Amino acid sequence: MAEPHKPQEVQASPPGEVTRLLIAWNEGDAAALERLIPLVYGELRRQARGYLRNERSGHTLQPTALVHEVYLRLVDQSQVKWQNRAHFFGVAARAMREILVDHARKRRAAKRGGPDSLISIDDVNPAAAPRNIDLLDLDRTLKRLAALDERQARLVELRVFGGLTIDEAAEVLEISPATVSREWRHAETWLHREMS
Repeated sequence: MAEPHKPQEVQASPPGEVTRLLIAWNEGDAAALERLIPLVYGELRRQARGYLRNERSGHTLQPTALVHEVYLRLVDQSQVKWQNRAHFFGVAARAMREILVDHARKRRAAKRGGPDSLISIDDVNPAAAPRNIDLLDLDRTLKRLAALDERQARLVELRVFGGLTIDEAAEVLEISPATVSREWRHAETWLHREMS
């Protein structure tokens, strides 16, 4: 599969356009993928920039490289039946988490246990006290949370790694924004307690 070209970042697509193209792509329309890329590239890049902005200085993974890695994983998802825009960005959030965790593991192995990627969840919840979190510790903690409450773990993944808003996460999880807000508060409290 060809590497994505670097399209201009564009404004948000018309409502439903991404969903329409995803469904066409599901149905075998290869041209739909070509029309889809410019519509989602800017949002994926915004998410990557937002995440990497919280990384330590000198991070070797740049937003464009992260987006390209996510893109390659997404186009390789032959078993996924894309439902809508929110589903697409939910899968992208999972891919971004996996890529970043893999990258952090490789860096840690190269440094033989040296300091690893630190992230801040301040951008997700500005009211939170500033705190940097080791990416691999967050991943391990999310796995423990998933054993207790898979939906809350998925919500954290969508918000922290995918940069989704409360409304976007509600759409992906197919629950109300009020439920997402409540579960986000519970998950965030649990994460802070577990990672303290």
